Amino acid sequence: MAAFEFPIRVYWEDTDAGGIVFYANYLRFFERARTEWLRALGLSQHALREETGGMFVVTAAQLQYHRPARLDDELIVTAAVIEQGRASLTMAQQALRKPGSAHEAPTLLCEGQVRIGWVDSATLRPARIPNAVLERFA
Repeated sequence: MAAFEFPIRVYWEDTDAGGIVFYANYLRFFERARTEWLRALGLSQHALREETGGMFVVTAAQLQYHRPARLDDELIVTAAVIEQGRASLTMAQQALRKPGSAHEAPTLLCEGQVRIGWVDSATLRPARIPNAVLERFA
């Protein structure tokens, strides 16, 4: 499956005093991309919780920072499933700076793996991802 792509622009609220994206905000960008990936598959996080009694939660994250993003940069944030289990997914994610021209390649800024687990929303205990949800990832 090809990686899902979500565009994000860097705003003041995303940066530190030097106009560089604060390192923890890449986790926020990755979260937005995963949420929009689910939405593109026809899965609303709110509806999942209401209809199935379960939800995805982050259980692990590992990031590598390569280059800084700066105020007003246009980013492409990707999300792709690289491992699928019965109760969790491991996602590969990247934040790339959009190229300035058609002849340039995007610049890799940050990449990582994020593991999301399925839990019962009432107890927060691990549970199996419903088959109807898993089928959307095929």
